[in-house]
Amino acid sequence: MIRLRIRHRTTYRYNRSVSLRPHCLMLRPRESRELRLGSMELIVEPEAMVTWAHDVAGNMVATATFHAMTDRLMIESISEIELDAVEWPVFEVAASAIFYPFQYSLDEWTDLGALTTPQYPDPTGRLRAWSQAFVRSAPTDTLALLKDINSGVAAWISYQGRDDEGTQSPIETLDRGWGSCRDMAVLLIEAVRTLGFGARIVSGYLHNPSQEIVGSTGAGTTHAWAEVYVPGAGWITFDPTNQSVGGANLIPVAVGRDIRQVMPVIGEFIGMSNAFEAMEVEVSVRDVPAAETR
Repeated sequence: MIRLRIRHRTTYRYNRSVSLRPHCLMLRPRESRELRLGSMELIVEPEAMVTWAHDVAGNMVATATFHAMTDRLMIESISEIELDAVEWPVFEVAASAIFYPFQYSLDEWTDLGALTTPQYPDPTGRLRAWSQAFVRSAPTDTLALLKDINSGVAAWISYQGRDDEGTQSPIETLDRGWGSCRDMAVLLIEAVRTLGFGARIVSGYLHNPSQEIVGSTGAGTTHAWAEVYVPGAGWITFDPTNQSVGGANLIPVAVGRDIRQVMPVIGEFIGMSNAFEAMEVEVSVRDVPAAETR
C-alpha cells in the first residue's frame, strides 16, 4: 500500500472580464477496494457555490456556480489517498467467458448497453478488421486476446503527448500512427467493442515515481486508460500507453462511455469570442511519508 498526495490546479485567463457559466468538475478520486480516499480539498477562485452529485456512471461531480464576473478562473484540488493495487493481478474469469467468443448474460447485456456499441464511424470496417486480426482462433483465450490488443495498440501507435483539446478518432489514430494516452485508450475501447465487449474510458492520474512510465514527464500527471468488462473478473484495467494490465500506478477519477464525459473541468464563459487568453494545468502526484499524513 502506498499513500499519495495529488495536487491538480487548472487556471484560465481572460483578457477582459467574462461571466462564467456553471462548471462541472471531476476531480475526486474514485474509491474502490484498491483505492481509499483519506481527504480532499477543493478550492475555486473566484468564489463559487459548489454542490456535489453522482452522475449516471457513479462518478462524484462537483458543480461550481459563479455570480461575479472575472478575468481569471482557478480550480485546485488536493487529495490524499491510499492505493493498494498489485502489479500482476490474477483474474477469476467466469467459466462461460474463459474463451472468446462468449455471450454476456441478458442482464449484463442490458446493463452494459451503449458500452458495447462503437461510438465512432467505421464505414469500411477497417477498425473491425484490425481488431479481428488479433483473434488467432475460434475459440481463443479471452484474456490473452484482450492483452494482445492492448499490446497491439502500443506496437502500432507511437505515444505523443498533445495539449490541444479533443480526441482523435480510432481511424485517425491508425492512419497517423501516433496519439496521446486518450487517443490510444479510445482506440483500444472501440477495437474491443467491435468484437462485442463492453468497455469504458477512465480518466485520472498516473503515478510515476521512477519517471520511466510512458505518458508522464514528471512524478505524476493526468492520464486516460480503458476498462473492459469480463464476466467473473468484472472491470479489468488496460493501459495501452504502457501495455499494462491492472491498476498499479493508476488513480481513477471518472469512468464513462465517451472521453467527453470524463474531462476534469467542463464549462463555458459568456463574453467576447476572443476573450480567452490562456490555460495552465499543473499536476503533481507524490508519495506521502507516514509523518506527513494529514
